Amino acid sequence: MAELALFLSAFLAATILPFSSEAAFYLAVTNEMPLLNAMLSASSGNILAIILNYYLGYFLYEKTKFKLFKSKTGKRTYVLGHKYGYFALLLSWLPLIGDPLTLVAGLVRLKFVWFVIIAGSLRILRYYILTLVL
Repeated sequence: MAELALFLSAFLAATILPFSSEAAFYLAVTNEMPLLNAMLSASSGNILAIILNYYLGYFLYEKTKFKLFKSKTGKRTYVLGHKYGYFALLLSWLPLIGDPLTLVAGLVRLKFVWFVIIAGSLRILRYYILTLVL
């Protein structure tokens, strides 16, 4: 049951909602949840949420493409996002800016496989680093 709570916490934290999965992760580990279970629960919840964010952005593109390409700034932003999006994903693990970046990755149609590899591995790495600090 604690694994499910941690999964949901990590899932919600990776959406736009103001939620802290690190606090839930810390509580789970300090309440003697095995580290591997905590890592798997938190990482899988977080990764599934960023995949949801990606697809929300992907489908938002269809709704906004006319308006996006109508303006000079919109076109430029799309091109820059597509050109530097993979580098921007290196910041996707950060609080506040990371989760919107995963939505933008879908909006600018970054390749899904590379998105999951970059953003997903950084999410796992974040929880691994937390285990070292605990």
